[in-house]
Amino acid sequence: MNIRTLAVGVLVTAAFCAVGSTAFAKTRLIVNCFWPPQHFVCQKVLPGWLDAVEEVTEGRVVGNIPPKSVAPPPEQLASVEKGIVDASVQFNGLIGNRVNGALTAMQPFSGNMNGPAMTQAAWETREKFYPDEFDTVELLAQWVITPGQLFSNTDTPIVTVDDFKSRKMWALPGPLANMAKDIGAAVVATPAVKSNEVIANGVVDSHMGLGGDAIQSFQVIPYTKSMTRFTSPVYTTTFSFVINKDKWAEISPEDQEAIRALSQEKVGMVATGLWDSVSADVYSRFDDLGIEVVDADPELEATLIEAAGPTTQAWKDKAKAAGIDADAALDFYRARVKELSK
Repeated sequence: MNIRTLAVGVLVTAAFCAVGSTAFAKTRLIVNCFWPPQHFVCQKVLPGWLDAVEEVTEGRVVGNIPPKSVAPPPEQLASVEKGIVDASVQFNGLIGNRVNGALTAMQPFSGNMNGPAMTQAAWETREKFYPDEFDTVELLAQWVITPGQLFSNTDTPIVTVDDFKSRKMWALPGPLANMAKDIGAAVVATPAVKSNEVIANGVVDSHMGLGGDAIQSFQVIPYTKSMTRFTSPVYTTTFSFVINKDKWAEISPEDQEAIRALSQEKVGMVATGLWDSVSADVYSRFDDLGIEVVDADPELEATLIEAAGPTTQAWKDKAKAAGIDADAALDFYRARVKELSK
């Protein structure tokens, strides 16, 4: 073999290897989960989505979930924007300074106990009124979870307005914390994943905003003595699943389309369904767990509804300033929730 033939052979081999490596190149996603590692979002929802993505892209997009969250709950969106992780779930209540439409389903007394109906209504509302709100990342899915409840950690249930005012209460930051303060309760507000630290250590004597799944996941059942039931759930929370724009750009348009097509069903609807089923199971065991269920005095519910007014109005004003028809969006969402729940 002469030198010319050898050189050509080397070039052909190199070209073949380059083509081969490109053909088999994979986009690898680091998907963060801020819940405890045993939570079903970390164990089922996000792994299930990654499996579906790998299948639909024929192995061109794969990923993994770190064993521990790489950022605290308020920093999930920022960690994706900065590329610390490629994708993550953000509790929308912690980014109210960044988004407005995503808070539509979080307006007090707007939901019910049907997570899939609320999730579908929220997704339709987003598509109709604020489809491009997440402009620094790619939004893949959103969902609404089983409503949070009001619980007492003492042997005395919370039934009346005076009962409520007398409490030192843990509450989710945002509308719930604001409403509780307006009525007169002393409030300690932290992300849900920090609730155990406050409740278990006796810092508070009640808590508002956790649902059945959360009091189990965050291990506060042993400190919970009763739940106050309202005719309409006070509050629901929403989440957004987002991916880094640069990482998204690495994925071919065909694979992007396939991933978009499955994400809401594989993340949003699966997540809300699991929340409902886990919460229902916990509520069904209240008798065995020693947790009493009491009905709120109508005056307490009316007082909470009144206290919610300024919160909803403030949200509407901010959303309108951002170019969202807040009145129409909220009316549409509430109407769709009812229709989808029939």
